[in-house]
Amino acid sequence: MYIIGENIHIISPSVKKALAERDAEFFKKSAIQQVEMGASAVDLNLGRQKHEWEEIFPWITKIVQEVVDVPLSIDSTNVDGIEAALKVITKARPIINSTSAEGKRLEQVPLLAKKYDAQLIALTLKKEGIPVGADERVNIALEYLIPRAIEVGMEMPDLIIDPLVLTVSGCQEYCPELIEAVRTIKFAGDPPPSISVGLSNVSNAVPEETRPILNRVYLAMLMGAGLEMMIADPFDEKQNEVIRIIEERDEGTALGKLYLKLHDATEAMSEITKADIDENDPEQVAVWKSVQVLLNKVIYADSFLEQ
Repeated sequence: MYIIGENIHIISPSVKKALAERDAEFFKKSAIQQVEMGASAVDLNLGRQKHEWEEIFPWITKIVQEVVDVPLSIDSTNVDGIEAALKVITKARPIINSTSAEGKRLEQVPLLAKKYDAQLIALTLKKEGIPVGADERVNIALEYLIPRAIEVGMEMPDLIIDPLVLTVSGCQEYCPELIEAVRTIKFAGDPPPSISVGLSNVSNAVPEETRPILNRVYLAMLMGAGLEMMIADPFDEKQNEVIRIIEERDEGTALGKLYLKLHDATEAMSEITKADIDENDPEQVAVWKSVQVLLNKVIYADSFLEQ
């Protein structure tokens, strides 16, 4: 699993404070630790930075690439800011995060990717919003994102389609559709585009103690659908253990066997059943309950693990 480390994100109070104070050591330490924990790339989500973008984007890009050699993902809605960062990258090929199928952005951002030899994350999003159905999201990729990448001369594996994970709290019906979108996009060309998701989005607005189990269960299902890349927290050791279990086919524990069954069932376009779990094992029961919520079979409530 190719993990783009998500921990340098402007929504974090500590990141916001460090950016305001130009605390270079904070960002260097974060980048180093993320790579040490298994991140294959580091996302730099600075927000728009309307007033200081000309200084901020190249500053943080330079200091982070001083200490890590992995690709940097430049994550912003500010196209000029993205380019300011790309201009100072001298190491690994960068990633632009992101474009969408919205007119002006689709016109501008793929050209930047081509100009700076960057990979490009492209969201299945139009001006009208995010569609619920898997087919609608795949159609956005087929009708807008892939043709534009071809038009500017990008290689297909350098286009990374993000079919958009949304929170189970409020957008529950999107969760199973996202799994099918990932499954289908893998066949959208020869070679096909790459696919990535923002994994932790599925548990946004969910109580903090419940978030990890939803993330891990959804991850196993998405890996079953063919996911090989994600923006996620590399410090989540239990998440990393699920990845290891699936990639190594490790059946050494009952919980590991269950995650493998979940992965394999999703791959086979099937589902696990209650017969697959030991109802006396709270961890297995939590996985089962999470699956039911993520497949939109049981209505999500903050207390779903207790029901």
